[in-house]
Amino acid sequence: MRITIRRVAVTWVPAAALAVAVALAVGACSGGESAHRTAKPPRREDFVAQAGDFRNLHTMTKVRNFYVDNRLGHLDEALAVANSPRGGVYPVGTIIQLVPQEAMVKREKGFNPATRDWEFFFLSVSPAGTAIEKRGTTDVVNRFGGNCASCHQAAAPRFDGVCEETHGCAPLPIGPDVFHTIQESDPRPLS
Repeated sequence: MRITIRRVAVTWVPAAALAVAVALAVGACSGGESAHRTAKPPRREDFVAQAGDFRNLHTMTKVRNFYVDNRLGHLDEALAVANSPRGGVYPVGTIIQLVPQEAMVKREKGFNPATRDWEFFFLSVSPAGTAIEKRGTTDVVNRFGGNCASCHQAAAPRFDGVCEETHGCAPLPIGPDVFHTIQESDPRPLS
């Protein structure tokens, strides 16, 4: 009987060990599937502005002579770019306004490379709120008859299409004191 137990042990123990090793290897390959999965690309974020997204300038954050907001919760990032002397790329959802009747909104990467993914707006404002009169990329004209996109394309690339006195854009036909008066006259509610 000793020989039989020994023969069974010598034959089956290595076979059982091999079976366990194969089962663990197969389990690691299939059960550890997450290591072999292709990572999902990050969800692309976009912001399609509606009239209600354009509120009184004084509900936004003033940076020098313009106002900044971000409707997707990236205000700190937007302000970091706006305040950086080196410039940067504004995050999606950023709204920039110099006057109540005009705005630019940062859309998802690839929305329109010619405008650095900005969408331009011409707005009507009243105590009742905002109405979008015109929106687009290369075809929106401001109150002075200038094409928004062509003016903003002159901004140095590091400023992501945002014009200021030292960014490379043509000067505006009115001065900061007049812009300040226009900004202060925003009729939209402060809520």
